[in-house]
Amino acid sequence: MKKLLKKIFSKLLTFFYSITKNSSINKKCVINGFCKFNGKEVFGDNINFNGCKIFGNGKVYFGDNFHSAEGLKIITSFHNYKGEKVPYDETIITKDVNIGENVWIGMDVIILGGVSIGEGVIIQAGSVVVKSIPPLSIVGGSPANVFSKRDEVHYYKLKQDNRTL
Repeated sequence: MKKLLKKIFSKLLTFFYSITKNSSINKKCVINGFCKFNGKEVFGDNINFNGCKIFGNGKVYFGDNFHSAEGLKIITSFHNYKGEKVPYDETIITKDVNIGENVWIGMDVIILGGVSIGEGVIIQAGSVVVKSIPPLSIVGGSPANVFSKRDEVHYYKLKQDNRTL
């Protein structure tokens, strides 16, 4: 019964976001937790959110087969600390975020604007992503740093065989 209720809740959330927040959410998108979108997202196929909040006015591109745990925050707009006042002026700086295909993001991750996350990247729970990440990297920490790489041959074999969740 609990599994059925969870599935119904997920379908309702996905439907709600598709009609009210962003028409580019497709039928292969699954939303399992509360999400706050800014309406400037571009979604690939087979997207899975377990909770996500996007702050700011920048665009966020999600590649195919994107998966995230709870607590994902993406910040695309910032105050200008280099302006005419301290600690910052009225100028708002906006930067887009690009997330490649087959990216898996752990719980409570923060991604800042201007970042590109390469294909096949895995981001460890609790990480703060402040710079771009090369494809097939496994990263973690605050700030997030590459500490390992996926097996490239194995990854591309699975991709070629269309073995996705």
